[in-house]
Amino acid sequence: MKFERGIGFFALIFSVIIIGGFLAFSIYLIRLDNIIRDKFEGKRWDIPAKVFARPLELYTNAPVDQADFTQELGLLGYKNAQNYTKSGSYVVQGNTMYVHTRGFDFGDSNEPEQVLQVSFANAQIADIRATKPSSTGIARLEPLLIGGIYPQHNEDRVLIKLDKVPKTLIEALVATEDRNFYSHHGISVRGTARALVSNVTGGRRQGGSTLTQQLVKNFYLSPERTLKRKANEAFMAMLLELHYSKDEILEAYLNEVNLGQNGSYSINGYGLASQFYFGLPLRELNIAQQAYLVGLVQGPSLYNPWRNPEAALKRRNIVLNNMLVMGYLTQDQYDKESARPLGVVAKPSLGPAKFPDFLDIVRRQLRSEYQENDLTNQGLRIFTTLDPIAQTRIQDAFKSSVEQIAKRNPARLKDLQGAVLVQHPENGELIAAVGSTQDFTGFNRAVDAKRQVGSLLKPVIYLSAIESGRYTWASQIQDAAVNIPVGGDKSWTPKNYSGGEHGVVTLQQALANSYNLSAVRLGQEFGLSAFTNNLKKFGVSSDIPNYPSAFLGAVNMSPMEMLSIYGNFATGGFKYPTRAIRSVVDANGHVLERFGLNVQQTIDPSAAYILNYGLQQVMRSGTGKAAYSTLSSDLNLAGKSGTTNDTRDSWFAGYSGNHLAVVWLGLDDNKITGLTGSSGALPVWTNVMKQLRQQPVNLRQTDDVQWQWIDSATGHLSAQGCEGAMYIPLMRNNVPRQATVCGLPHYQVEPTYNSDTENGDTSAPANDSMDNYIRDSEDQMQNDLSNNRVISSGSYSN
Repeated sequence: MKFERGIGFFALIFSVIIIGGFLAFSIYLIRLDNIIRDKFEGKRWDIPAKVFARPLELYTNAPVDQADFTQELGLLGYKNAQNYTKSGSYVVQGNTMYVHTRGFDFGDSNEPEQVLQVSFANAQIADIRATKPSSTGIARLEPLLIGGIYPQHNEDRVLIKLDKVPKTLIEALVATEDRNFYSHHGISVRGTARALVSNVTGGRRQGGSTLTQQLVKNFYLSPERTLKRKANEAFMAMLLELHYSKDEILEAYLNEVNLGQNGSYSINGYGLASQFYFGLPLRELNIAQQAYLVGLVQGPSLYNPWRNPEAALKRRNIVLNNMLVMGYLTQDQYDKESARPLGVVAKPSLGPAKFPDFLDIVRRQLRSEYQENDLTNQGLRIFTTLDPIAQTRIQDAFKSSVEQIAKRNPARLKDLQGAVLVQHPENGELIAAVGSTQDFTGFNRAVDAKRQVGSLLKPVIYLSAIESGRYTWASQIQDAAVNIPVGGDKSWTPKNYSGGEHGVVTLQQALANSYNLSAVRLGQEFGLSAFTNNLKKFGVSSDIPNYPSAFLGAVNMSPMEMLSIYGNFATGGFKYPTRAIRSVVDANGHVLERFGLNVQQTIDPSAAYILNYGLQQVMRSGTGKAAYSTLSSDLNLAGKSGTTNDTRDSWFAGYSGNHLAVVWLGLDDNKITGLTGSSGALPVWTNVMKQLRQQPVNLRQTDDVQWQWIDSATGHLSAQGCEGAMYIPLMRNNVPRQATVCGLPHYQVEPTYNSDTENGDTSAPANDSMDNYIRDSEDQMQNDLSNNRVISSGSYSN
């Protein structure tokens, strides 16, 4: 009886243990199942934001020549081939090119893969035809990937869909890594047993994992090698197979597997690995290249093609042989593919960002223009304003120009640095940025270098004079010594760069030749507060010191701020915020909203038009005239040089009709360079502008502006051919009512001579006579003004 009770007790205990074990095992499986489903059905990966250049738009009469188009195709990795049957290839037949595009998903729109026939003539697209219809008449190449903004886990990948993966790559993967993939239920019993025995006995570590187990190991588990982790791996693999199809598992594997290292970032998935090793999209790889990527699964470091090319080639051929054994390749195909070289790029194509200075500006604008919580979305696509052709040419021209300048005085200038920014003034789009003559270190001089700007601020002074109505470009001002009290018994005595004085000069001469003394006198007349207010209105955020030396540029500003100031001049009085980003699209194709960017009128267009003339004279006859030895004088360029005390900083800012550029040169330790704005920054600026297709400056002349011949000595009306006559734009209500003797015959007026003129003073008709005539002929005057002359019997052109 006791024996039977003992057996019953042990049976009960055993049952409780069995049931408890079953419950514990069930809870264990449920927990694993929840882990599997939560991640597989949720956000699987931290996807870095990808940053793209602008897409090249192709349409009839587009200003794109054949050389530019070929260069763009080269940057995108297109190949000049015998035919264009494959995407990413093109054929050249004289001035006609056939291009098989890759297509591109812009998120909010889709550019189809198609074949384009593009013909060129007269440095533009003469005709374009496509195999896919377009309602806009515009075809776009895919934008160049210029970098990424990475998540905290330092993983990078390009997601791919299974239906976009070459069939041969899948065959190579199955033949090499898991031949029973389509028949097992997540684990290989034989392989797992072999691995367990090896691990328990301390023998050589062995794998034996199926593709599903490899996915579980990389996707869910830590890299530790323990019996517990191996058990978790096996059960999770079976659960994964229970819930999801083979295609879903395979697609996840293709995006997850680690295939290399790019500095501190891991290369995950075949989509990114294809770009990293071959610089091509996955579907454009040949079979041998696909086989190499498959071979990397066993050891990306061991089979690194740049460090161990022989081992890499041997491993690739093993994969090709596996395909032959499994019947995925014929003997002829195997012989052909195994005879190929590795074909990897000379160095990883996903190294440092192609254009790091520009990318740095993009990062900053993202933080300032978009809501922070929007930017936490994964897989953002950031479409920028960067023109990769312009950027490439500008940075090459910039660096070569700086090197040439440094050779003049290698002892002093061997560490010469600089920055250049180029934008389209009509919309504020930044197309190129260079913040260093060397590799990017994180210090972006285009944004971060706050240096004194010298004479670049003088146009702001002259603008106040024009707006006041008291001055024209023919007005005379004193370029003579001035002593300005600055507090207590102290005073400031500015000097001209040359050290001398120029006496009485016209406003035009003073600006064109960058005279300091006349600029300070003019600045003092209108006050430092007006000067400061204009700078703030034009986009300056730096502190402006409250002392008169600010008139001569004793203000620390960045090249980006100077770009903002001159943008107001180049647009005829409007401030367009400098922008490096066109749009940001999330993973679902939704365009993110950005903070409002308002265009503001900052200068009366009439005053801006007149100021523009003064800046054009800087280029015609002043400190910027050397530019016309390289650039066409028909461009009507406008600009201004800047030189700081002791020639520590050299600046030039200027614009054509479609490009505004700012250049700064200096030494990071702020030592003397010996370079003026004209001897340093100007030749760099000229070479930069030479790289671009320029249009002439052509600001709209408002109804309130008149062109007149003005006598520089008296400010009276004059005529073409008269001594001292200047043909200048001026406000309608500033047109003089007196004329010189030389100019008088050209105006419809009967002079009444007074005693002064009888005694030899014939510089002007009597005031009453001119004034009375004008009052009596108001209608005629208005008519004549519209024809750019004041009650004139002659017709003069600019």
